[in-house]
Amino acid sequence: MKYYIIAGEASGDLHGSNLMKALLKQDNKAEIRFWGGDLMNMVGGTLVKHYKERAFMGFVEVFMNLRKILGMISFCKKDITNFHPEVLIFIEKIKRVVDQMYVILPFEKEFYKKHDYQVTFVGHPLIDAIADIKQVDENIFRKQHNLSDKPIIALLPGSRKQEISKMLSVMLSLIDDFSDYEFVIAGAPSQRLDFYTTIIGSKNISFVDNKTYDLLSISYAALVTSGTATLEAALFKVPQVVCYKGSMISYQIAKRIITLRFISLVNLIMDKEVVKELIQNDFTKKNLKRELHKILDANNRTALFEAYYLLEQKLGGKGASEKTATSIVSNLKK
Repeated sequence: MKYYIIAGEASGDLHGSNLMKALLKQDNKAEIRFWGGDLMNMVGGTLVKHYKERAFMGFVEVFMNLRKILGMISFCKKDITNFHPEVLIFIEKIKRVVDQMYVILPFEKEFYKKHDYQVTFVGHPLIDAIADIKQVDENIFRKQHNLSDKPIIALLPGSRKQEISKMLSVMLSLIDDFSDYEFVIAGAPSQRLDFYTTIIGSKNISFVDNKTYDLLSISYAALVTSGTATLEAALFKVPQVVCYKGSMISYQIAKRIITLRFISLVNLIMDKEVVKELIQNDFTKKNLKRELHKILDANNRTALFEAYYLLEQKLGGKGASEKTATSIVSNLKK
């Protein structure tokens, strides 16, 4: 059977790769064509467009690249028509016409139920992705990346250039105030080291490229740009401060449209403030320093760990990709 999969960014690439592996187990004649990234490409199939070519975020940024985006949409429609797939799979995008929706966050099922739309909650594929990684030898990892024996504070400034540019400089401003800790930047697979060096400048900081999970597994705390990374840090049981700052115009538009209490997946799933969110004007060196001190304090960490364990239970356990692949193939056979 023919499958056409569309994933829009790094986390979608991860989920898409896991789903592709599961589909190939269920259907050994599967022919897969996809929009995604390096992880999906490693599984097989045909990569149409890499997500790096369409990493636009924010209202202003989208408007400035509207012509390019519309061109990609037009090309995508033609490519789908020419490929003629039995199944069209959207990852992390809500579309007007969907025959069967598989959701990975527990509150989504209740949301759609209110609108008389039955969806299937399969659990979150990050549970599997993290459970399947090999245990990191901390001593070897530190030697490989020239890290000291100090406790590690991981910096996850995002995956898009515009995010990294806004977030990383503020994160780096704390280095001299926490000399007892080793700050380490988690490099995104979509960005080159030379891009980071323009922001790092002369600061003495370690950099680990495309090894975020290994880094989180040995980290004591983390400063994380809002997104899937907040959930990843929580599943690795790493105390974190969630940060986000976009363009002022985009922020003002979003503030008037979006009515959610939180922006991080951790807080949204738990429906309360588990991790501190520093958004837009609150994202300053002074505030970040104060909140980092809090999560380094042993008195605050126990309650956070307990919340993380409850979060993992809410996410439904292992097998999300397998459940989804089994259901897709079963429905096709019907």
